[in-house]
Amino acid sequence: MPKSNGKAKRMGLMDYLKTQFLEIIQWEDDSRDTLSYRHPDTQKEIKRGAKLIVRESQVAQFIYLGQFGDTFGPGEWSLTTDNIPILSTLKGWKYGFESPFKADVYFINTRLFTGNKWGTANPILLRDPDFGVVRVRAYGTYDFHVVDPKLFLKEVAGTDDHFRLDEFADTMRSRIISVFSEAVAAAKVPVLDVASRYQELGEALRPVINPAVTSKYGLEIPSFIVENVSVPAEVEQAIDKRSSMAAVGNLNDYVKYQMAQGMSEAGGGTAASAAQLGAGLAMGQQMAQAITASQGSASPAPSGSVPPPQAASPPGGTTPAGFPDLMSPADAAKALGVSESDVLTALSDGSLKGKKIGAAWRITRSALEEFLNG
Repeated sequence: MPKSNGKAKRMGLMDYLKTQFLEIIQWEDDSRDTLSYRHPDTQKEIKRGAKLIVRESQVAQFIYLGQFGDTFGPGEWSLTTDNIPILSTLKGWKYGFESPFKADVYFINTRLFTGNKWGTANPILLRDPDFGVVRVRAYGTYDFHVVDPKLFLKEVAGTDDHFRLDEFADTMRSRIISVFSEAVAAAKVPVLDVASRYQELGEALRPVINPAVTSKYGLEIPSFIVENVSVPAEVEQAIDKRSSMAAVGNLNDYVKYQMAQGMSEAGGGTAASAAQLGAGLAMGQQMAQAITASQGSASPAPSGSVPPPQAASPPGGTTPAGFPDLMSPADAAKALGVSESDVLTALSDGSLKGKKIGAAWRITRSALEEFLNG
Protein backbone atom coordinates (compact mmCIF):
# COMPACT_ATOMS: atom_id res chain seq x y z
CA MET A 1 0.00 0.00 0.00
CA PRO A 2 2.71 2.59 0.82
CA LYS A 3 4.46 1.92 -2.53
CA SER A 4 1.22 2.22 -4.40
CA ASN A 5 0.37 5.48 -2.67
CA GLY A 6 3.85 6.91 -3.46
CA LYS A 7 3.51 6.04 -7.13
CA ALA A 8 0.08 7.64 -7.26
CA LYS A 9 1.43 10.79 -5.68
CA ARG A 10 4.25 10.99 -8.21
CA MET A 11 1.84 10.49 -11.09
CA GLY A 12 -0.42 13.18 -9.66
CA LEU A 13 2.52 15.59 -9.38
CA MET A 14 3.55 14.93 -13.00
CA ASP A 15 -0.01 15.53 -14.20
CA TYR A 16 -0.11 18.78 -12.22
CA LEU A 17 3.20 19.97 -13.65
CA LYS A 18 2.00 19.24 -17.18
CA THR A 19 -0.93 21.59 -16.61
CA GLN A 20 1.45 24.34 -15.44
CA PHE A 21 3.92 24.25 -18.35
CA LEU A 22 3.41 25.10 -22.02
CA GLU A 23 4.75 22.31 -24.21
CA ILE A 24 3.26 23.33 -27.58
CA ILE A 25 2.77 26.97 -28.62
CA GLN A 26 0.82 27.58 -31.81
CA TRP A 27 -1.96 29.70 -33.30
CA GLU A 28 -4.56 28.10 -35.53
CA ASP A 29 -6.11 31.12 -37.20
CA ASP A 30 -9.35 30.70 -39.11
CA SER A 31 -10.82 34.18 -38.66
CA ARG A 32 -9.19 35.85 -41.73
CA ASP A 33 -9.56 39.25 -40.05
CA THR A 34 -6.99 38.98 -37.21
CA LEU A 35 -3.73 40.89 -37.53
CA SER A 36 -2.06 39.94 -34.23
CA TYR A 37 -2.87 37.48 -31.45
CA ARG A 38 -1.30 36.95 -28.03
CA HIS A 39 -1.01 33.30 -27.07
CA PRO A 40 -3.23 32.66 -24.03
CA ASP A 41 -0.68 31.37 -21.53
CA THR A 42 -3.13 31.65 -18.58
CA GLN A 43 -0.14 32.24 -16.30
CA LYS A 44 1.62 29.07 -17.50
CA GLU A 45 5.38 28.91 -17.96
CA ILE A 46 7.23 27.71 -21.03
CA LYS A 47 9.30 24.58 -20.43
CA ARG A 48 12.71 23.97 -21.94
CA GLY A 49 12.40 22.24 -25.31
CA ALA A 50 8.78 23.32 -25.82
CA LYS A 51 7.60 23.19 -29.44
CA LEU A 52 6.78 26.43 -31.20
CA ILE A 53 4.79 25.94 -34.40
CA VAL A 54 4.57 28.92 -36.78
CA ARG A 55 2.44 28.46 -39.88
CA GLU A 56 2.79 30.10 -43.27
CA SER A 57 1.86 33.80 -43.28
CA GLN A 58 2.63 33.97 -39.56
CA VAL A 59 5.44 35.37 -37.44
CA ALA A 60 5.88 34.65 -33.71
CA GLN A 61 7.33 37.44 -31.57
CA PHE A 62 8.54 36.86 -27.98
CA ILE A 63 8.27 39.72 -25.47
CA TYR A 64 9.91 39.50 -22.05
CA LEU A 65 9.13 42.11 -19.38
CA GLY A 66 8.05 44.61 -22.03
CA GLN A 67 11.14 44.12 -24.22
CA PHE A 68 11.25 42.50 -27.63
CA GLY A 69 12.88 39.10 -27.66
CA ASP A 70 13.37 36.64 -30.50
CA THR A 71 11.32 36.52 -33.72
CA PHE A 72 10.42 33.22 -35.43
CA GLY A 73 9.20 32.71 -38.98
CA PRO A 74 7.23 29.75 -40.38
CA GLY A 75 8.38 26.33 -39.18
CA GLU A 76 8.57 24.10 -36.08
CA TRP A 77 11.03 25.27 -33.43
CA SER A 78 12.35 23.69 -30.25
CA LEU A 79 12.87 26.40 -27.65
CA THR A 80 16.39 25.98 -26.34
CA THR A 81 19.15 28.42 -25.46
CA ASP A 82 20.51 28.26 -29.01
CA ASN A 83 17.15 29.23 -30.51
CA ILE A 84 16.40 32.15 -28.17
CA PRO A 85 19.67 34.08 -27.81
CA ILE A 86 17.97 37.46 -27.33
CA LEU A 87 15.63 36.12 -24.64
CA SER A 88 18.55 34.35 -22.97
CA THR A 89 20.38 37.66 -22.79
CA LEU A 90 17.35 39.55 -21.47
CA LYS A 91 16.65 36.99 -18.77
CA GLY A 92 20.32 36.70 -17.86
CA TRP A 93 20.88 32.97 -18.50
CA LYS A 94 24.64 32.72 -18.60
CA TYR A 95 24.99 29.00 -19.02
CA GLY A 96 21.75 28.07 -20.71
CA PHE A 97 18.38 27.60 -19.10
CA GLU A 98 17.00 24.45 -17.61
CA SER A 99 14.03 25.83 -15.72
CA PRO A 100 10.72 26.99 -17.20
CA PHE A 101 10.28 30.69 -17.96
CA LYS A 102 7.47 33.16 -18.66
CA ALA A 103 7.23 35.33 -21.77
CA ASP A 104 4.46 36.77 -23.92
CA VAL A 105 4.19 35.24 -27.39
CA TYR A 106 2.46 37.29 -30.10
CA PHE A 107 1.53 35.80 -33.46
CA ILE A 108 1.39 38.35 -36.31
CA ASN A 109 -0.50 37.63 -39.52
CA THR A 110 1.70 38.59 -42.49
CA ARG A 111 -0.68 37.72 -45.32
CA LEU A 112 -1.93 40.39 -47.74
CA PHE A 113 -5.09 42.18 -46.58
CA THR A 114 -6.90 43.54 -49.65
CA GLY A 115 -9.63 46.07 -50.38
CA ASN A 116 -9.18 48.32 -47.35
CA LYS A 117 -10.98 51.64 -47.74
CA TRP A 118 -9.48 55.07 -47.14
CA GLY A 119 -11.01 58.50 -47.50
CA THR A 120 -10.61 62.12 -46.45
CA ALA A 121 -13.10 63.03 -43.73
CA ASN A 122 -12.21 66.70 -44.27
CA PRO A 123 -10.84 68.44 -47.38
CA ILE A 124 -7.06 68.57 -47.71
CA LEU A 125 -5.30 71.67 -49.04
CA LEU A 126 -3.16 71.40 -52.16
CA ARG A 127 -1.08 74.14 -53.75
CA ASP A 128 -1.78 74.07 -57.49
CA PRO A 129 0.21 75.99 -60.15
CA ASP A 130 -2.99 76.84 -62.06
CA PHE A 131 -5.62 77.45 -59.38
CA GLY A 132 -3.55 78.36 -56.31
CA VAL A 133 -4.57 76.71 -53.02
CA VAL A 134 -7.37 74.18 -53.64
CA ARG A 135 -9.44 72.05 -51.25
CA VAL A 136 -9.61 68.42 -52.38
CA ARG A 137 -11.51 65.38 -51.12
CA ALA A 138 -10.49 61.87 -52.13
CA TYR A 139 -11.19 58.21 -51.40
CA GLY A 140 -10.14 54.78 -52.61
CA THR A 141 -8.77 51.39 -51.49
CA TYR A 142 -5.39 49.91 -50.60
CA ASP A 143 -3.79 46.53 -49.86
CA PHE A 144 -1.26 46.02 -47.08
CA HIS A 145 0.74 43.43 -45.15
CA VAL A 146 3.03 43.49 -42.11
CA VAL A 147 6.78 43.52 -42.90
CA ASP A 148 8.21 44.59 -39.50
CA PRO A 149 6.40 42.71 -36.68
CA LYS A 150 8.17 44.56 -33.85
CA LEU A 151 7.38 48.01 -35.21
CA PHE A 152 3.80 46.97 -36.01
CA LEU A 153 3.23 45.73 -32.45
CA LYS A 154 4.82 48.84 -30.99
CA GLU A 155 3.09 51.49 -33.13
CA VAL A 156 -0.21 49.92 -34.22
CA ALA A 157 -1.45 46.83 -32.35
CA GLY A 158 0.11 47.60 -28.95
CA THR A 159 -0.69 45.12 -26.17
CA ASP A 160 -4.08 44.17 -27.65
CA ASP A 161 -4.41 40.40 -27.21
CA HIS A 162 -6.60 40.06 -30.32
CA PHE A 163 -6.11 42.92 -32.79
CA ARG A 164 -8.65 42.72 -35.62
CA LEU A 165 -9.01 44.36 -39.02
CA ASP A 166 -11.89 46.63 -37.98
CA GLU A 167 -9.75 48.06 -35.17
CA PHE A 168 -6.92 48.53 -37.63
CA ALA A 169 -9.19 50.49 -40.01
CA ASP A 170 -10.20 52.88 -37.24
CA THR A 171 -6.61 53.25 -36.06
CA MET A 172 -4.97 53.67 -39.46
CA ARG A 173 -7.52 55.68 -41.44
CA SER A 174 -6.32 59.07 -40.23
CA ARG A 175 -2.67 57.96 -40.48
CA ILE A 176 -3.07 56.81 -44.09
CA ILE A 177 -4.78 60.12 -44.96
CA SER A 178 -1.94 62.04 -43.34
CA VAL A 179 0.63 60.13 -45.39
CA PHE A 180 -1.50 60.54 -48.55
CA SER A 181 -1.73 64.32 -48.05
CA GLU A 182 2.02 64.60 -47.55
CA ALA A 183 2.67 62.42 -50.62
CA VAL A 184 0.37 64.45 -52.90
CA ALA A 185 1.96 67.68 -51.70
CA ALA A 186 5.47 66.28 -52.27
CA ALA A 187 4.56 64.91 -55.72
CA LYS A 188 3.20 68.34 -56.80
CA VAL A 189 0.58 66.75 -59.04
CA PRO A 190 -1.62 69.43 -60.70
CA VAL A 191 -5.30 69.36 -59.74
CA LEU A 192 -6.22 68.81 -63.40
CA ASP A 193 -4.24 65.56 -63.29
CA VAL A 194 -5.43 64.57 -59.80
CA ALA A 195 -9.04 64.80 -60.93
CA SER A 196 -8.65 62.84 -64.14
CA ARG A 197 -5.78 60.32 -63.89
CA TYR A 198 -6.68 58.19 -60.88
CA GLN A 199 -4.79 55.02 -61.80
CA GLU A 200 -1.59 56.84 -62.69
CA LEU A 201 -1.91 58.93 -59.53
CA GLY A 202 -2.14 55.84 -57.30
CA GLU A 203 0.92 54.27 -58.95
CA ALA A 204 2.84 57.53 -58.68
CA LEU A 205 1.98 58.00 -55.00
CA ARG A 206 2.75 54.43 -53.87
CA PRO A 207 6.57 54.84 -53.95
CA VAL A 208 6.14 58.03 -51.90
CA ILE A 209 3.65 56.55 -49.42
CA ASN A 210 5.39 53.20 -48.85
CA PRO A 211 8.63 54.43 -47.24
CA ALA A 212 6.67 56.52 -44.75
CA VAL A 213 4.24 53.71 -43.90
CA THR A 214 7.04 51.15 -43.54
CA SER A 215 9.26 53.31 -41.37
CA LYS A 216 6.41 54.50 -39.13
CA TYR A 217 4.17 51.44 -38.83
CA GLY A 218 6.03 48.38 -40.15
CA LEU A 219 3.60 47.97 -43.08
CA GLU A 220 3.97 47.77 -46.84
CA ILE A 221 1.29 48.83 -49.33
CA PRO A 222 1.64 46.89 -52.64
CA SER A 223 -1.46 48.54 -54.12
CA PHE A 224 -2.83 52.05 -53.53
CA ILE A 225 -5.87 52.96 -55.61
CA VAL A 226 -7.46 56.41 -55.95
CA GLU A 227 -11.12 55.89 -56.92
CA ASN A 228 -12.35 59.49 -56.81
CA VAL A 229 -11.05 63.01 -56.28
CA SER A 230 -13.51 65.87 -55.92
CA VAL A 231 -12.74 69.58 -56.04
CA PRO A 232 -14.91 72.61 -55.15
CA ALA A 233 -17.61 73.68 -57.63
CA GLU A 234 -15.71 76.79 -58.73
CA VAL A 235 -12.66 74.70 -59.64
CA GLU A 236 -14.89 72.29 -61.59
CA GLN A 237 -16.28 75.26 -63.54
CA ALA A 238 -12.76 76.47 -64.30
CA ILE A 239 -11.83 72.99 -65.53
CA ASP A 240 -14.96 72.93 -67.73
CA LYS A 241 -14.07 76.33 -69.20
CA ARG A 242 -10.57 75.13 -70.02
CA SER A 243 -12.03 72.07 -71.70
CA SER A 244 -14.40 74.26 -73.71
CA MET A 245 -11.56 76.51 -74.85
CA ALA A 246 -9.56 73.47 -75.89
CA ALA A 247 -12.57 72.19 -77.85
CA VAL A 248 -13.03 75.56 -79.60
CA GLY A 249 -9.42 75.52 -80.77
CA ASN A 250 -8.64 78.51 -83.03
CA LEU A 251 -10.74 81.39 -81.68
CA ASN A 252 -10.55 83.38 -84.92
CA ASP A 253 -11.97 80.50 -86.94
CA TYR A 254 -14.65 79.96 -84.31
CA VAL A 255 -15.78 83.61 -84.51
CA LYS A 256 -15.87 83.44 -88.33
CA TYR A 257 -18.10 80.40 -88.12
CA GLN A 258 -20.40 82.03 -85.57
CA MET A 259 -20.71 85.20 -87.68
CA ALA A 260 -21.44 83.20 -90.82
CA GLN A 261 -24.14 81.26 -88.99
CA GLY A 262 -25.67 84.49 -87.68
CA MET A 263 -25.76 86.12 -91.11
CA SER A 264 -27.30 83.02 -92.65
CA GLU A 265 -30.08 82.97 -90.07
CA ALA A 266 -30.68 86.76 -90.25
CA GLY A 267 -30.70 86.84 -94.05
CA GLY A 268 -29.10 90.33 -94.18
CA GLY A 269 -28.01 92.16 -97.31
CA THR A 270 -24.58 91.95 -98.83
CA ALA A 271 -23.33 95.28 -97.44
CA ALA A 272 -24.65 94.55 -93.96
CA SER A 273 -23.19 91.05 -94.10
CA ALA A 274 -19.78 92.38 -95.12
CA ALA A 275 -19.83 94.97 -92.31
CA GLN A 276 -20.86 92.37 -89.76
CA LEU A 277 -18.23 89.95 -90.98
CA GLY A 278 -15.54 92.65 -90.78
CA ALA A 279 -16.57 93.53 -87.23
CA GLY A 280 -16.57 89.85 -86.28
CA LEU A 281 -13.15 89.26 -87.75
CA ALA A 282 -11.77 92.29 -85.92
CA MET A 283 -13.31 91.17 -82.66
CA GLY A 284 -12.03 87.60 -83.06
CA GLN A 285 -8.49 88.71 -83.77
CA GLN A 286 -8.52 91.22 -80.90
CA MET A 287 -9.80 88.56 -78.49
CA ALA A 288 -7.20 86.05 -79.68
CA GLN A 289 -4.43 88.63 -79.27
CA ALA A 290 -5.66 89.51 -75.77
CA ILE A 291 -5.66 85.85 -74.70
CA THR A 292 -2.19 85.32 -76.15
CA ALA A 293 -0.87 88.41 -74.38
CA SER A 294 -2.38 87.35 -71.05
CA GLN A 295 -0.62 83.99 -71.30
CA GLY A 296 2.72 85.70 -71.87
CA SER A 297 3.33 83.88 -75.11
CA ALA A 298 2.45 86.38 -77.82
CA SER A 299 3.99 85.46 -81.14
CA PRO A 300 4.48 87.69 -84.22
CA ALA A 301 1.87 87.53 -86.94
CA PRO A 302 2.78 85.08 -89.70
CA SER A 303 4.36 86.47 -92.82
CA GLY A 304 1.87 87.54 -95.45
CA SER A 305 -1.11 87.70 -93.07
CA VAL A 306 -3.83 90.21 -93.88
CA PRO A 307 -4.48 92.80 -91.15
CA PRO A 308 -8.02 92.84 -89.76
CA PRO A 309 -10.42 95.25 -91.44
CA GLN A 310 -11.02 98.40 -89.40
CA ALA A 311 -14.28 100.35 -89.43
CA ALA A 312 -13.52 103.85 -90.68
CA SER A 313 -14.63 106.81 -88.56
CA PRO A 314 -16.72 109.27 -90.54
CA PRO A 315 -15.35 112.79 -90.78
CA GLY A 316 -16.66 115.10 -88.15
CA GLY A 317 -17.38 112.26 -85.72
CA THR A 318 -17.86 113.19 -82.14
CA THR A 319 -16.63 109.99 -80.41
CA PRO A 320 -13.92 110.94 -77.87
CA ALA A 321 -10.40 109.95 -78.83
CA GLY A 322 -8.77 106.92 -77.21
CA PHE A 323 -11.67 104.48 -77.56
CA PRO A 324 -11.19 101.28 -79.61
CA ASP A 325 -12.81 100.62 -82.96
CA LEU A 326 -14.73 97.71 -81.40
CA MET A 327 -16.40 98.38 -78.06
CA SER A 328 -18.39 96.66 -75.37
CA PRO A 329 -21.56 98.31 -73.94
CA ALA A 330 -19.43 99.50 -71.01
CA ASP A 331 -16.95 101.18 -73.39
CA ALA A 332 -19.79 102.81 -75.35
CA ALA A 333 -21.37 104.05 -72.11
CA LYS A 334 -18.10 105.74 -71.16
CA ALA A 335 -17.82 107.32 -74.60
CA LEU A 336 -21.39 108.63 -74.45
CA GLY A 337 -21.29 109.59 -70.79
CA VAL A 338 -24.37 107.49 -69.96
CA SER A 339 -25.03 104.29 -67.99
CA GLU A 340 -24.43 100.87 -69.45
CA SER A 341 -28.13 100.05 -69.07
CA ASP A 342 -28.95 103.01 -71.36
CA VAL A 343 -26.64 101.60 -74.02
CA LEU A 344 -28.22 98.13 -73.67
CA THR A 345 -31.68 99.71 -74.08
CA ALA A 346 -30.58 101.49 -77.27
CA LEU A 347 -29.13 98.24 -78.60
CA SER A 348 -32.36 96.38 -77.83
CA ASP A 349 -34.63 98.88 -79.59
CA GLY A 350 -32.31 99.11 -82.60
CA SER A 351 -31.49 102.81 -82.35
CA LEU A 352 -27.85 101.83 -81.73
CA LYS A 353 -26.50 99.23 -84.14
CA GLY A 354 -24.53 96.36 -82.61
CA LYS A 355 -23.88 92.66 -82.95
CA LYS A 356 -24.78 90.18 -80.22
CA ILE A 357 -22.48 87.15 -80.01
CA GLY A 358 -23.71 84.72 -77.41
CA ALA A 359 -24.68 86.89 -74.43
CA ALA A 360 -22.26 89.74 -75.24
CA TRP A 361 -22.87 92.86 -77.39
CA ARG A 362 -20.15 94.42 -79.54
CA ILE A 363 -20.41 97.93 -81.09
CA THR A 364 -18.20 99.37 -83.81
CA ARG A 365 -16.95 102.97 -83.66
CA SER A 366 -18.77 103.73 -86.93
CA ALA A 367 -22.09 102.53 -85.46
CA LEU A 368 -21.55 104.75 -82.42
CA GLU A 369 -20.71 107.73 -84.67
CA GLU A 370 -23.85 107.05 -86.71
CA PHE A 371 -25.90 106.94 -83.51
CA LEU A 372 -24.48 110.28 -82.35
CA ASN A 373 -24.90 111.97 -85.72
CA GLY A 374 -28.41 110.63 -86.13
